[in-house]
Amino acid sequence: MFKLLEKLPRWLPALTLMAVIFAFSSRSPDELPDFGGWDYFFKKGAHALGYGLLALSYLRALPKRNYFLAWPLAVLYSATDEFHQSFVPGRHAAITDVIVFDNLGAMLALGINSLRHSRRRR
Repeated sequence: MFKLLEKLPRWLPALTLMAVIFAFSSRSPDELPDFGGWDYFFKKGAHALGYGLLALSYLRALPKRNYFLAWPLAVLYSATDEFHQSFVPGRHAAITDVIVFDNLGAMLALGINSLRHSRRRR
C-alpha cells in the first residue's frame, strides 16, 4: 500500500489529464465552443495536443522513461475515450481521431521529448 502512495504523485498529471479529456468528451456538441471556419483544425489540434501531453505524463510516471509503453497507453486511452463518446448524445466515435490525431500527437510529443533528452546527453 505504501509503495502505491509513493508512486501516486508521479501519476497525478496523467490521472488529471485523463479526467480532463473525459470531461470534455462528455459534453454535447452544443456545449463546446465553435471556432467558425477554424473549428475542425482547432479541435483536431486539441486532440493531438491533449494526447501528446497525456503520453508525456505517462512517460513521467512510468519507470525508466519507457517510451514504448507511454505511446500505446495514450492511444489505448484515446480508443476508450472514443468509445465513451459513442454514448454521449450528439457525439460519435471516430476511429480517425484515434489513429490519426491522437496517435500522431502522442508520437510527436514523445519524439520531440526523446530528441531533447538525447541532445542534453551529448
